[in-house]
Amino acid sequence: MLNMPTNKKPRTPSAINIPASMPFLRTYRDYLVANSVSPHTRNAYLSDLVQCATFSKDPIPYWNHEHISTVLDTLKVQDKSPRSIARILSALRSFFKFLREQKLRTDNPLAQHKSPKLGQALPKDLSEQDVEALIYAPDTNTTLGLRDRAMFEVLYASGLRVTELITLETDRLNLKQGFIRIKGKGNKERLVPLGLTAIEWLEKYLNEARPKLYQSTIDYVFLTQNGGVMSRQNFWYMIKRYALIANINAPLSPHTLRHAFATHLINHGADLRVVQMLLGHQDLSTTQIYTHVAQVRLQQLHEQFHPRG
Repeated sequence: MLNMPTNKKPRTPSAINIPASMPFLRTYRDYLVANSVSPHTRNAYLSDLVQCATFSKDPIPYWNHEHISTVLDTLKVQDKSPRSIARILSALRSFFKFLREQKLRTDNPLAQHKSPKLGQALPKDLSEQDVEALIYAPDTNTTLGLRDRAMFEVLYASGLRVTELITLETDRLNLKQGFIRIKGKGNKERLVPLGLTAIEWLEKYLNEARPKLYQSTIDYVFLTQNGGVMSRQNFWYMIKRYALIANINAPLSPHTLRHAFATHLINHGADLRVVQMLLGHQDLSTTQIYTHVAQVRLQQLHEQFHPRG
């Protein structure tokens, strides 16, 4: 276990500015915090509710079925996507659930409203060859290149969310046993194994590169060139930059290597429930999307190699 300074500076997104005319949202925000809802989800819910409040002169806590219908009609006129509408309905459902739990309401004005069908959103596919090219793209003779190689190796070996990677703390590493402890969504912890290759590159980074970046008491594993905490946007730019170097033309997202991790495990015969545990999904149905990715891949291979494909 690494012994590093432990004066941590938690990184959270900027809080949403709640208008003075909506004090009920402050109480709701405290409720979300008490229920360990992530800062990103809290901000999304609060932002959506502030937006919704502009659709009616009546305060949201007093809305009924007709108010919700007005919101949906307004969103459609604004040409909002089904995904945006579903997200706003999710915020409203959470808020009215809060009101019922606080005994402020007994009904649910959203009971007759269903979220729009979104279809099956398949993760962006990245071949094993593309992953290898991306991982090899950083120049490991440089401090930042060594950091980036270690980040890619850890991400592909563990399937972490990008937020989990950039906020990974040194005291959560156990490289002797080959595990890291991850605090995921809802503050739920899980143990994630690392392969030998990822451990080797992580140790190399910690011994050779991180001391050159470490300029304060920040206890995160991966630091910026100024010794600060990397943002999701920083990581996204990094992915795109190395994709250009590696001549990767496949669509990319910040979770490219997480999706590749899950898809490649299933392609090689991993059990779906094992992948669920590694990814930190609470519901197996969330993981089942990767079986569709694998089926598409199998169909492509069949068409390519079967004599009657």
